[in-house]
Amino acid sequence: MEIPIVINGEARTVAPRQTLLELLRYLALDPARVAVELDRRIVKQAHWSDTVVEAGAQIEIVQFVGGG
Repeated sequence: MEIPIVINGEARTVAPRQTLLELLRYLALDPARVAVELDRRIVKQAHWSDTVVEAGAQIEIVQFVGGG
């Protein structure tokens, strides 16, 4: 059974009890190139592996883009 969350304004469902790091891997995002906000609070990368995503979570993921 999946849980409902919102990622960057889009309703999604994901497996329950995932950590932020597991969610990023599921979304095929490079953890070294993103910043994550969970329920309007920035979560430091050091805490992604122990921060569990709960039903109804509002997540914003910003990707860093290089260029010149």
